[in-house]
Amino acid sequence: MTAFHPRLDELPEEIAVFPLPGALLLPGGRLPLNIFEPRYLAMTQDSLGAGRMFGMIQPEPGARRGETGPGLYRIGCLGRLSSFAETEDGRLLITLTGVIRFRVAEELALRRGYRRVRADYAGFEPDLDLIDQPAHIDRGALLGALRPFFKARGIEANWEAIEQTSDALLVLTLAMVCPFEVPEKQALLEATTPEERAAMLVALLQMGAHGDPGGDTPSDRRPS
Repeated sequence: MTAFHPRLDELPEEIAVFPLPGALLLPGGRLPLNIFEPRYLAMTQDSLGAGRMFGMIQPEPGARRGETGPGLYRIGCLGRLSSFAETEDGRLLITLTGVIRFRVAEELALRRGYRRVRADYAGFEPDLDLIDQPAHIDRGALLGALRPFFKARGIEANWEAIEQTSDALLVLTLAMVCPFEVPEKQALLEATTPEERAAMLVALLQMGAHGDPGGDTPSDRRPS
C-alpha cells in the first residue's frame, strides 16, 4: 500500500504515454525505467511538474501506424513517478508506481515529441483500492508452474523470498517481470480480476516452460 491514493475525480484527463513493448505496469506494481531519449526525457520532466504521472502502454503488433507513431493497444496503465534520480550523463532513472488502468479515448497532438492521449478510466475504478486483500489463487499450481519455467529460461530465483511473498504481490510481480511476449503481457494487463490474472499467469508459465527460451526481455527493447 502506498501513501498516494487519489480519488477518481483527481486523475488527469489528458496524459502523456510511454509506448514500450514488453514493459508491463500493473496497478500497485513498481516499474524501474532508464530514460535517455530526448522526447522521453522531455516527457518525464514535464510530468514532474504536472502531477508526476504518465501512462505506460504497448504498441500493438501488426496495428496500422498513425501520424504520431505505431498503433497502440487501447488499454494501458497510469503510473506515478515515485522515485527519481539523474545520472552524470543526463539519463533519468525513475520508478513508476501503477495507479489505475485506462482506455485510450482519443490520441492528442504530440508535445515536445512525445505522445499524449485522453484517458478514460471507466470500469477500472477498483484499481484505486490499494488495500492488499488476499487473492483467491491456487498457490501450489502457481509455484508448480513457476519452477520449470525458471529452469527452462535459466532464471535464478530466491525461493525463500518467493515463499514469503503474499499471493497478491506474487501474482503482480511475476506478471510484470516474467519474459512473456507482448500480446501475453497485454492479456495479463486486461485481466478483469486478480484471480483471472493468476489463472492466466499459470497457463503462460506452463506454456513457456515448454517453449522457446530465447527472445528479448523488456530491458532489451526500445520505445516506439
